[in-house]
Amino acid sequence: MRRRVGAVTACSVMARRLPRTLGDVPKETRPEHPLVIAHRGASGYRPEHTRAAYELAIALGADAVEPDIVPTRDGVLVVRHENEIGGTTDVADRPEFAERRTTRVVDGQKLSGWFTEDFTWAELATLRARERLPRVRPASTRFDGRYPVLRLEDVLGIIDAAPRPVTVVVEVKHATYFAAAGFDMARLLEREVIRWRARGGTAPLVVESFEQGVLNDLRQRALRARFVYLHEKSGAAADLVAALGRGAPSWESQRSDEGLDALRAAGMHGLSVETAALSRELVTRAHQRGLEVYTWTLRPENRFLPERHRLGASAAAHGDWHAWFAAVCATGVDGVFADHPDLVREALA
Repeated sequence: MRRRVGAVTACSVMARRLPRTLGDVPKETRPEHPLVIAHRGASGYRPEHTRAAYELAIALGADAVEPDIVPTRDGVLVVRHENEIGGTTDVADRPEFAERRTTRVVDGQKLSGWFTEDFTWAELATLRARERLPRVRPASTRFDGRYPVLRLEDVLGIIDAAPRPVTVVVEVKHATYFAAAGFDMARLLEREVIRWRARGGTAPLVVESFEQGVLNDLRQRALRARFVYLHEKSGAAADLVAALGRGAPSWESQRSDEGLDALRAAGMHGLSVETAALSRELVTRAHQRGLEVYTWTLRPENRFLPERHRLGASAAAHGDWHAWFAAVCATGVDGVFADHPDLVREALA
């Protein structure tokens, strides 16, 4: 069994940072605090997925950074939260790309805008990033237009240049959707990682996805990484829905004892659940099976906090995030995704 975690001690020990995946550490020497993973960089302070966001995250003490990957038309992996980029870049203000606006159905959701798979990398490289949540984070909008879109290659370069070891947690987005459009996300990521390792990249690599199928594919390719299956509180995985329709197993059923056993048997190293699905009981059952548990996403603004931790009426104001972050840590979770890695460090202290 792993450590016993009390409501206070779970978040009290941070004398030394261990910027690596917990699965690489013997159980008896695992740290008493969770891994701090900067969600798309320090995205609470800078537009997400920008060089400034990643470099600031490292400076603020993050153990790991998390880039989301989507492809361009010519097969370059770029880091964007979604392949629809109307809200995170200045593409809507670029008249030369006005005719690219279209409507797509991505994992059952109808979206209108501009999609990375309709652009070459050379075209995307001309765009500039914008704050995705301007009403919640107006201070970050002063950086709109300053930073270009990055490739995964660029983020790996930032990791390699960091003054200390930092883990990279790559999220593969919409693998089934992209497969139907002619993009093999496992092959594209494998190719990028091989190039990175050939350049001397040594940072620990974790790959995560809301679709276990692409993780299975990458594992069979013998990619040197750890694999984490992302879970929403409810619903079902897009790859399973595409294959099984209404018969697809739910996220809840995949967190049952049988589901966790199957996850372990498939060679996965852990699961990552949204905070609404996190509990000490789930962490305990997963740990009993040798699985790590991560959770997403810790944010201090009232809009993202449970009602009991909100302060005042403004959605953008910070609530009692300290108590919320501490409560999440007290479940014994192995890692937390956060937009403000320094605030997690403060809660841990």
